Formats: sequence, structure tokens, C-alpha cells
Amino acid sequence: MTTKPEHYDVIVKPLITEKATLVSDANAYVFQVAKDSNKPAIKEAVEALFNVKVKAVNTTITKGKTKRFKGRPGVRSDVKKAYVTLEAGNSIDVSTGL
Repeated sequence: MTTKPEHYDVIVKPLITEKATLVSDANAYVFQVAKDSNKPAIKEAVEALFNVKVKAVNTTITKGKTKRFKGRPGVRSDVKKAYVTLEAGNSIDVSTGL
């Protein structure tokens, strides 16, 4: 599968959090993705960029919190995350860049 420039628009960055390291034991990885991306596009992008076989893709949208910035109320952006489960025998080194 060839890498297309659109694949870099779908996957924003890998997320390394406490929960992401827990799901990595189940051969799953967490990525922040574009809000308008869908599951087939995410699957195609991960397979092309990392040369792996994807078993399943689950997505969540985390709503932005209201926070105070310099005393004034503001809103953080909404974030879409993709939990990508890989086939057995495949792995991704998320510490390296895209």
C-alpha cells in the first residue's frame, strides 16, 4: 500500500497517556485524528503509514472543557481519538515520529 499525503491529514499524532499504555498490552494504540475522519480512512492511513494490519478501529470524541485563561473563561477544542487494534504479530513504535 502506498502512502498518500491525505494519510498525514487523517492522523494528527499518537497519544501517550496512562490509559494508552494500558491498552497497548492488548496490541491497541491510540491516535488523535482529524474530527471529520471516519473509521475506514483511519484504518487505511494506519496501515499505509506504519505497514501493519489493522484488526479494528474504535473512535471517541472528547468534548472540550471550559477553562479559565488569564482570568477569562475559554473553551478547549474537541478532540477525536482512535483506538486502533492490530492483528497478532504486528506492532507500532509510537515513540518515533510519523
